[in-house]
Amino acid sequence: MKKRDFIQGLSITALALAIAAPAAAQQWKPSRPINLIVPWAAGGSTDQITRVTAIEMEKALGQTIVIINQPGASGSIGTKSALDATKDGYTWAAGAAQDLGTYETLGSLKTRINDWHLFLTVANIQVIGVNPKTPYNTAKELLDAMKAQPSKISVATAGVTSAGHNAMELISKATGVKYRHVTYDGGNPAVVATVAGEADVTTQLAVEQADMIRGKRLRPLAAVSDKPLELEGYGVIPPLSQTLPGFTAPANYFGIFIPKGVPDDVVKTVQKIWDENIAKSEAIKKYATSRGALFAPSSGEAAQKAVFPAIQANAWLLFDGGKAKVSPDTVGIPKP
Repeated sequence: MKKRDFIQGLSITALALAIAAPAAAQQWKPSRPINLIVPWAAGGSTDQITRVTAIEMEKALGQTIVIINQPGASGSIGTKSALDATKDGYTWAAGAAQDLGTYETLGSLKTRINDWHLFLTVANIQVIGVNPKTPYNTAKELLDAMKAQPSKISVATAGVTSAGHNAMELISKATGVKYRHVTYDGGNPAVVATVAGEADVTTQLAVEQADMIRGKRLRPLAAVSDKPLELEGYGVIPPLSQTLPGFTAPANYFGIFIPKGVPDDVVKTVQKIWDENIAKSEAIKKYATSRGALFAPSSGEAAQKAVFPAIQANAWLLFDGGKAKVSPDTVGIPKP
């Protein structure tokens, strides 16, 4: 063989390998179980949807996904564990994007939303739920009582940055009411505490309150939204905008978060599963319908854009309320 022909042959082979490489890289086959950290207590909104999603992911990956509940510091402890883990693709986090995007503003964890690959499943809606032994039958009655008794009526949430806390801060900003904040290590414990009478009110997510509402152990007064919320087995919960004209709240998206820096084939494989399996998952759709959530799978740039309004609103509510250590505009979150 002539030297020139030999070199050309090598070039053609190299080109073929270069073209084939990306296709091969997209097929990640995990060789051991994946750790998926839920930074909240078992039974809450993050734990619920993550377990449903993990089962769907296991089918597609052919590998076990181990759910690890690691609550504390409003979700930042478990999230930090995922962020600090070896970037080999075997440690993921789960949660609400609005929490993930405000940890740096709070000063609890130095990370921003664009440090992560987002794979979203559902959008959750908060509900104002009260213990049935309280005298409040409408959102107006509760808000009037809060105005008459500043900082006296207790509200149970999963802590600062949580969906429940964010809801009460939005309500407080819109009405001027003051409340007594009682925090727990997750949405489920906050709901259970309200049922037990430790708190008067909870503003956690519908998915966390659903069973207690259906069982008449909580009385829903309003969905923290400008649209009514239909809950299977209960009926329609009126929107807070019915009491507070013009009230709106950005959607609170939940999903799985993979820190950037992991191998590309991990991300591409999960992306493929999201597009082909999760986006069509009947199990996740059924979960959303039965729990009062919105089925809303997305990933990549679309997911980053979808979650930003809630992050923006949450970060500035925390900062304006004196609960954040860092001004959001210094960490890439301009004022809305």
